[in-house]
Amino acid sequence: MRALVFNLAVVLGLAVSGAGAQAQPKTVLALGDSLTHGYGLDEPEIFPVRLQQALAGAGVEARVVNAGVSGDTSAGGLARLDWALGDPAAAPDLVIVELGANDALRGLDPASTEANLDRILAVLKERGIPALLAGMKAPPNLGADYVARFDALYPRLAEKHGVPFYPFFLDGVAAQPALNQADGMHPNGAGVAIIVERITPLVVRALQ
Repeated sequence: MRALVFNLAVVLGLAVSGAGAQAQPKTVLALGDSLTHGYGLDEPEIFPVRLQQALAGAGVEARVVNAGVSGDTSAGGLARLDWALGDPAAAPDLVIVELGANDALRGLDPASTEANLDRILAVLKERGIPALLAGMKAPPNLGADYVARFDALYPRLAEKHGVPFYPFFLDGVAAQPALNQADGMHPNGAGVAIIVERITPLVVRALQ
């Protein structure tokens, strides 16, 4: 009888321990530029806050860390990658890589953008940190050749590194005046809500 009680206690203890482990929240690092940082928006409207709320609504307990810097290029993101990742012993469960918009706005060579993003994804892979790549599209006024070269680098990198791919971070929002701020480039609160709604299912799958 004593052995039965002891075994039952052990089983219950393991069950409680397992439940506690499962309850640990995931950490999602949003590495990006002003679109991630939340340029021109109040804190409750920014992408990381909205995404964290959406994940909770989908039954995923997660903390979304805002590692966006307004004006950052892919080179800037690469330069601060180690700092953004922080303590190697507490690595994020997922890194959303949202960079490149400022490269295109400045007309930087797409080959350089690709090399920077390639290195970011390679570092994450080396450290065993899952990544999700969010694509960007070049403004059409840069010319058909530039647009073709720039737009193609994202799906190519996603395939090379085998990471989940969201083709266009501003999908459904770009060029929609009602969903953007006065500058026509940065989403307003309503625009961020659409971005989050569309990308959340992919983030949920990437965290599983």
